[in-house]
Amino acid sequence: MAKVNKVSDKLSKTSDSLTINIYDNGYMVEVSGRNKDDDWSSAKIMCSDLDAVTTIIKEVTSMERD
Repeated sequence: MAKVNKVSDKLSKTSDSLTINIYDNGYMVEVSGRNKDDDWSSAKIMCSDLDAVTTIIKEVTSMERD
């Protein structure tokens, strides 16, 4: 399986919410939406710091909504 570094690596459209989990060694951002085949899917991306979380949030807010 290919490494997912950006939400757009896995999703073409996003839902209107996302989840951020806080762990001892970083964060996980989870976003649901539609993949390129228009099937429901989700992207779970590990982030080591808040700057990476912010980058993911900015990407999600710029993507098309489902």
